[in-house]
Amino acid sequence: MLRVRRFTKFRIAPAVYRDSRPTRISAWTVGGEPVPFADAVTRRFEPFAVGREWGRPWDTTWFDVRGEVPADWAGAGEAELVVDLGFTGDQPGFQAEALVYRPDGEVVKAIEPYNSWIPMPDPGPFRLLVEAAANPIVQVPYEYEPTAMGHKATAGDQPLYRLADLSVARRDRQVWELLQDVAALDGLTDALPAEGARRAEIVHALERMVDVMDPEDVAGTAARGREVLAPVLAGRAADSALVVSAVGHAHIDCAWLWPTRETVRKVARTFANVLDLSDRHPDFVFAASSAQQYAWLKETQPGLFERVRTAVADGVVRPVGGMWVESDTNMPGGEALARQFVLGKRFFLDEFGVDSDEVWLPDSFGYTAAMPQIARAAGARYFLTQKPSWNETNPMPHSSFQWEGIDGSRVFTHFPPAETYNSDLGAADLARTERTFRQKGKARNVLGLYGWGDGGGGPTREMLAAAERKRDLDGSPRVRLTDPDSFFRAAEAELASPPVWVGEMYLELHRGTLTSQHRGKRGNRRSEALLREAELWAATAAVRRGTPYPYDALRRIWETVLLLQFHDILPGTSIAWVHEDAERDYDRVARELTDLVTDALDALGGDGAGPPVAANAGPYPRHGVPAMGIGPVTAPAAAVPRWADDRLVLDDGRLHVEIDRRGTLVSVVDLAADRELLPRGVAGGVLQLFRDTPREWDAWDINEEDKRSCHELVEPASIGIVDDAVVVRHERGDTAIDMTVRLADGKIDYAFDIDWHESQKLLKLAFPLDVRADRATSEIQFGHLHRPVHQNTSWDAARFETVAHRWIHVGEPGYGVAVANDVVYGHDIRTGQAPDGRPMTTARLSLLRAPRYPDPHADQGRHDFTVSLRPGSIPDAVVDGYAQHLPLRTAPGAAAEPLLEVTDPAVVVESVKLAEDRSGDLVVRLYEAHGDRSRAAVRTRFSWRAAEATDLLERATDSTAVRAATPGSEVEVELRPFELLTLRFRDPAA
Repeated sequence: MLRVRRFTKFRIAPAVYRDSRPTRISAWTVGGEPVPFADAVTRRFEPFAVGREWGRPWDTTWFDVRGEVPADWAGAGEAELVVDLGFTGDQPGFQAEALVYRPDGEVVKAIEPYNSWIPMPDPGPFRLLVEAAANPIVQVPYEYEPTAMGHKATAGDQPLYRLADLSVARRDRQVWELLQDVAALDGLTDALPAEGARRAEIVHALERMVDVMDPEDVAGTAARGREVLAPVLAGRAADSALVVSAVGHAHIDCAWLWPTRETVRKVARTFANVLDLSDRHPDFVFAASSAQQYAWLKETQPGLFERVRTAVADGVVRPVGGMWVESDTNMPGGEALARQFVLGKRFFLDEFGVDSDEVWLPDSFGYTAAMPQIARAAGARYFLTQKPSWNETNPMPHSSFQWEGIDGSRVFTHFPPAETYNSDLGAADLARTERTFRQKGKARNVLGLYGWGDGGGGPTREMLAAAERKRDLDGSPRVRLTDPDSFFRAAEAELASPPVWVGEMYLELHRGTLTSQHRGKRGNRRSEALLREAELWAATAAVRRGTPYPYDALRRIWETVLLLQFHDILPGTSIAWVHEDAERDYDRVARELTDLVTDALDALGGDGAGPPVAANAGPYPRHGVPAMGIGPVTAPAAAVPRWADDRLVLDDGRLHVEIDRRGTLVSVVDLAADRELLPRGVAGGVLQLFRDTPREWDAWDINEEDKRSCHELVEPASIGIVDDAVVVRHERGDTAIDMTVRLADGKIDYAFDIDWHESQKLLKLAFPLDVRADRATSEIQFGHLHRPVHQNTSWDAARFETVAHRWIHVGEPGYGVAVANDVVYGHDIRTGQAPDGRPMTTARLSLLRAPRYPDPHADQGRHDFTVSLRPGSIPDAVVDGYAQHLPLRTAPGAAAEPLLEVTDPAVVVESVKLAEDRSGDLVVRLYEAHGDRSRAAVRTRFSWRAAEATDLLERATDSTAVRAATPGSEVEVELRPFELLTLRFRDPAA
């Protein structure tokens, strides 16, 4: 085969293009942020030559390209503009790319490393303009070393690229087709058994192809070569071969190793490529998710967007997924995940008349057990991902199956067994598909997503040529060009009793994403809280006072927050530029939402006379203030610390707490239960510092072996009493940690102010507990999840860093401890033994990391956290979590009763808002939070004509959850454990 491959590389491939002609080139460098075509064409372009350097990092150069297609080329080949911007290596989407325009501004096509041609018009003169992006290569495979290229301010001014080609040439179609024949067959020689007859047949044919061709006249003898290969290409696939439903795709990260402003251009480039392919291949279908990306296209490239709209109507482009972006699913709150579908699906319905049936998340870092219910509530039936194929330890047991969530909802789920969303439909991908498909013998239908992704680009004509040759090829699965919906229906139909996976789909990798880039995570958590407040108080003001509801402002803010939940932004795995932008956006969101909250509370406060009161946006009463209402506060006083026998003692009549001079808890006695919470001889509330040097993927990963390097911070620089708190300060080099501890109302509250300057370190807060537990409970969206704390199986051992939202609970029969937080997502909870041999369970919260790639300065600077601990039940933990999430807010004027109350604390109001259709109807989202079957009355304090259950898009549904409704009074509901319910109240009025 060496002879064949040498002949292919040095004879066939160079003969694809012939009769090359130079072009006349001039250029203009933007010297800053990208500009639109209309601006660029007005600038002064200077002569430019092939071979010259261009492109400072993150800059843009526009090339004006002029030339002529010779008249004698007509009918003798396909004229194309061949472009090489100076491409480096094999990383399409991660380096220089370009978009090509006609002089009138119409987009022609994009230029990528493996898609570097532009179709030319009929013979005669031409002019094209090339918008070339000098994106630096930030990702160096398997090195993951710090780089200054992740921000334009640090990337330097040296040009990155050298223009290698900008010429007009004829593509010899016969030679190109021969090259595709050889690629299909050569790939099979690596995939087939070495001693098999089929492989021998192919090798013989390829050798004969070389024999019959003239290396000095490849064009003249290409037809002979194809004739020799035709018989082996005609061999039919086995009857048992898998059927690969090939769907064109281009997973485009909304931000990652490039900022969102560059993603906007990547989207345009990719769709331009897709539309060009669709003109040449009538069976081609392209699936693209993320309403945000279509919205960007509509805003920045309206002409191209209208062409996409036509392609959607023609069935060529398939909007999939129904979400605003392909978000992370571990950390967004329940309402935020719901709004991903509300905004995404509404965009697809409004712009295209499309209501997608599937959830499309091929690359997120694990999947919450709440997703099946949220997906079904949004009208979805199917779920797609391939990410669990990355598991370090345990392969997922199924490829096609039913996934069951915490409430019992199910969605039919498929993992493409090629284990990639960037397939080229080559023999290696197809062989992997056949090898890893879990339902062999029971099913034959699998999905194959082909096209350059991550950085975009999409399918190429070479990939479509591969699909054509593998429609029915001996030695390969059968490849069929189709659409996602057709695949899912066929796959579902052939599995009469599919296996069931229950609970979360935990990714055994990328566990550090729960902690990296803390400021972004704080921005997300705070934005979610402020959005709840803004919607609640604006809706209350609209119903009570007739105040206009800020629909447009809230939608714009939701779009920003949902974008920032993209699976490389919120997890903290993007370049510095991305996270700097995110922090700025979160600051703006906070200001805008605070203004909306203030306006609504001012409207509710009347003339503002009287002493200030407090607004409680939470679902539970707090210190005398009703849930979702406004009233006076009667907060309990904190216990005053005192020194006693070299210890600081705090006692509020419910807990007796002692802190030693190391700043650690040495005793926490539950006075009502007469029980010590800490194991004998073990300190609690301890800050622990770990080495954090991942094997690879710095910002993504935490490795289990680094947990062997624990260093406890038990030598404080100072400890003392300030007012009603114990204040402990730790200093370590340039890092300073101030920890303030208070005790009130039977709860220990920690407040941290940290100036963090570590490198590759992980900071945790540890609470060893004298509790014999075999599982711990963690809050997730619209409920909670139980996870083992032992390591009986490889699945248990691999789950060593897990997500929780606002609280965790560790308990044994009849007794437990709740730990709540304001912005922590990463936790690890394990059973163990105290020094006296008695069992204990240690709960640790991951506070901060300091990874070096892709942002070498990640997490440096100031951070703050609050954490609380108290003995209590899971319902107590739910209450504490909301208290952390939604602190009381000072409000003007008199008390104001809430719009509604719920009679059972297990039924939680997650959001109150006005309907998306701007009808003025009131929408209330509730869920069952305790894991029980619960009945409650939703009692209203406003008039309404009718109440109905709806889906997330506020469309009426049949629901057994609504038992009865009395207009203007109450709605009786019965919810199964963790059931989600959306109620729509028609015509609300004060």
